Amino acid sequence: MSDVTDVRVLVSGGTSGLGQAMTAELLSGGAHVVLTGRDAARTVAAAAKLTSLGPGRAVGIAMDVRDEKSVADGIAAAWDALGGIDVLVNNAGIGMRTVNPRFMTDPQPFWLVEPDRFRDLFATNVIGYFLLARAVAPVMAQAGKGKIVNVSVNETTMRRAGFAPYGPSRAATDSLSHVMAADLAGTGVTVNLLAPGGATATGMVPDDVGDDVRAGLLDPAIMGPPPQEGPPLPVASQRKLGFAE
Repeated sequence: MSDVTDVRVLVSGGTSGLGQAMTAELLSGGAHVVLTGRDAARTVAAAAKLTSLGPGRAVGIAMDVRDEKSVADGIAAAWDALGGIDVLVNNAGIGMRTVNPRFMTDPQPFWLVEPDRFRDLFATNVIGYFLLARAVAPVMAQAGKGKIVNVSVNETTMRRAGFAPYGPSRAATDSLSHVMAADLAGTGVTVNLLAPGGATATGMVPDDVGDDVRAGLLDPAIMGPPPQEGPPLPVASQRKLGFAE
């Protein structure tokens, strides 16, 4: 990864999958990272394990991104641990597995989705991004610098049959990201969308999928290295396989 020595980063949902892969890459580049998760013990254990990858330092903080007070407390703890936040990576999210465990082999139409499952997924994937960005953006803007990176998916997934409410939640995340970028224009704070480029082998994938499907899944580590070629895209519309510069 590019040299990110002493850059202070908060990665939500950093205990596994894409969040863990990004945290590991950031630490290898010298960044100091607060990673969050709902389970305090798991979060602390993940941070301890990742710190061994160094040279950066990882700190685990329990946070429920759906809850405004939990976010406020977590941000305050992250600020104390790092002395500030230069980069926010909005990654915490849940997928179709929480709505329909057989979504890859037996997709269900939207009218069969339980309303509570729909609400919870939106609360995590959309409101969670909003609450975290809302907490850090004013301080970044006052400082005249900072980055907000929102993890997303490709547009095909947003419209795929059987993918309610996950697809709509990511469409909302994309729209929110563009609004964030527009609102922060001229402040020195950038907002970027980041997508892995395809389905990845994370906990969102059911355990019983066939080997043929699993063989085609991307390694979460693909989120680590920055893009090496291609022209830069406009702020808030980058879908690169690494952190936007």
